[in-house]
Amino acid sequence: MSGFRERCMEMLMIKIGDPLPAVTLMEYVEVAGEGCSVGPNPVAVQDAAAGKTIALFAVPGAFTPTCSSRHLPGFVEKAAQLRAAGVDEIWCLSVNDAFVMGAWGREQKTADQVRMLADGDAAFAKATGLTLDLNGKGLGLRSNRYSMLVEDGRVVQLNVEGPGKFEVSDAATLLGQIGR
Repeated sequence: MSGFRERCMEMLMIKIGDPLPAVTLMEYVEVAGEGCSVGPNPVAVQDAAAGKTIALFAVPGAFTPTCSSRHLPGFVEKAAQLRAAGVDEIWCLSVNDAFVMGAWGREQKTADQVRMLADGDAAFAKATGLTLDLNGKGLGLRSNRYSMLVEDGRVVQLNVEGPGKFEVSDAATLLGQIGR
């Protein structure tokens, strides 16, 4: 029976060629700018991705061990290389609120390198089929760990981690896939 469930879940998961879901994420903005107030601001995913190449990665939680020590730092470290390879923006998504994502971004020094986007109600995670049930661990419904390359709002590369793994969603892997 578990094989049937896994096949059904795979059918519901976003795949290469699919558009990003029409959901709204939130982004904490530190400084008011053109069209942006200080504080949480909505980011309509399809509008924000239109006409751009985006390196998008998602983590189970801000401030969690692997996410803070390896996943996010790897994208910060490789930001210049990703941009040189044609990436317009780097997005980090997590099922956290915009205030937590803003604080994590400050701590990790992501300014002008990685957009820290909050999927507070897991709408993006649910719409992509990339949820991770951590209820038994006190964390609730979260996002699975993955990375994707998005061109003009469509997925062109997708790297989904197995449970408890960090092997294929890192910045170096995604960088190596650009242009394939």
